[in-house]
Amino acid sequence: QVHLVESGGGLVQSGGSLRLSCAASESDYYAIGWFRQAPGKEREGVSCISAYDSIAYYADSVKGRFTISRDSAKNTVYLQMNNLKPEDTAVYSCATDGKLIGTCSSWPHWDEYGYWGQGTQVTVSS
Repeated sequence: QVHLVESGGGLVQSGGSLRLSCAASESDYYAIGWFRQAPGKEREGVSCISAYDSIAYYADSVKGRFTISRDSAKNTVYLQMNNLKPEDTAVYSCATDGKLIGTCSSWPHWDEYGYWGQGTQVTVSS
């Protein structure tokens, strides 16, 4: 059973930055994905980092602005979000498909992820 807890959300002005954290038990063995869901919109994949070689993947909408990383010593995956825009406003959640292969092959298909954190709200004001 993988347990995930997000933190770091908040209110920020357009152009600002936030760093989200995802504390994940046994995170070294699993790829971790970040997803977001805005009101009235479908959940979308934001980024993913593989388990063993930390290969990162990004949605086109966040490339060049967001950076995903992991700190194995802390069992934590981070999502550094820079140059935030109002359209980035959403509930952000981290998740894993729980597969020991540890790749991002399931990303960005959120319905293939079985383990989710509770989510953290990110609000970007214009």
